[in-house]
Amino acid sequence: MPVLAGGAAVALALPVFLVGGFPLAGWALGAVLWLAAQALGLLLGRLRPGLDSLAASGVVGVGMMFRAVAVMIVAIAVAARDAELGLAAALVYTLAYSLELGVSLATYFAGPAKP
Repeated sequence: MPVLAGGAAVALALPVFLVGGFPLAGWALGAVLWLAAQALGLLLGRLRPGLDSLAASGVVGVGMMFRAVAVMIVAIAVAARDAELGLAAALVYTLAYSLELGVSLATYFAGPAKP
């Protein structure tokens, strides 16, 4: 459900970009960054971290940090070249990520208590 919320945010941002006259390439870059982060998260989610597999735990930990760093590097590099494009991409990614995180937290805390 959280990923669907993030995807909906990306999809709903498209008409806003079209009507508002914002750079469509910024929307596309933000959407691609969000999708790439989701794909990497899905790939990392297939690994089972734990005491029985310390290597998998290390890969998951480094991979999760890499997701955020990779998005920041791309956003900063694009913003250094074209500030408007970088800002538009960052806004789309930030909106999708924030909505996904909010729904994830709400779902987690609304669920049954875990012993």
